[in-house]
Amino acid sequence: MLGAGAAAAAPVPPTDPVAPADPATTDPTVSIDLNGVNGTPNSSIVVLLTITLLSVAPSLLLMMTSFTKIFVVLALTRNAMGLTGVPPNQVLAGLTLFLSLFIMAPVISDVNETGVQPYLAGDATFAEAVEVGSDPLRTFMLGQTREADLALVTRTADLPNPETPEAVPMTSLIPAFMLSELRSAFIIGFVIFVPFLVIDLVVAASLMSMGMMMLPPVMVSLPFKLLLFVLVDGWGLIVTALVGSYA
Repeated sequence: MLGAGAAAAAPVPPTDPVAPADPATTDPTVSIDLNGVNGTPNSSIVVLLTITLLSVAPSLLLMMTSFTKIFVVLALTRNAMGLTGVPPNQVLAGLTLFLSLFIMAPVISDVNETGVQPYLAGDATFAEAVEVGSDPLRTFMLGQTREADLALVTRTADLPNPETPEAVPMTSLIPAFMLSELRSAFIIGFVIFVPFLVIDLVVAASLMSMGMMMLPPVMVSLPFKLLLFVLVDGWGLIVTALVGSYA
């Protein structure tokens, strides 16, 4: 009996292992579908582009619109009157923003119709939408840019002179546009400074003639500056001149 039990409990020899399969010859790839239903852009891509646009919107607003010129002129007007913190920068920036939106409304409408809406409808790719949508903005900037500033930027970059306005690259057009805007803003600021400077000279000469040399002339001239600015409707004249410069 013991011999039979020992024979029945004998271990079974192990089986040979299975040979491993050969690795796949094709390389693994990862693909991302940029289009959604019916050829329209994917909603996730639209959200990503929107966030990216919002992150660079302040730079675009400063460099490619009328924001810089208007803000510089308003700041120079405040300094010409001898006011350091009135109106505050937040008020000037807010007024500049809404004036810029008012001036740029036709350009923004053209960009939306020619670039944004065809891309959202799936009729154009992103590259096509950017190329077509930038044409109204390019036309606006070319209309406000001096040829001398554009030639200066072109020579600085050691690039050949463009044959047509459409051949001007955006990398050269944007800094040339900024230079032209700053030049125009300083010219307007000089014209604004002249009447206030005359008031300061008259007040300073009057105080010297009366022997009141210890009294600061700015303290006496400030009310006259404010009175003159209100009587001639200074803010209205400045805003009208700024908007008219982009007509």
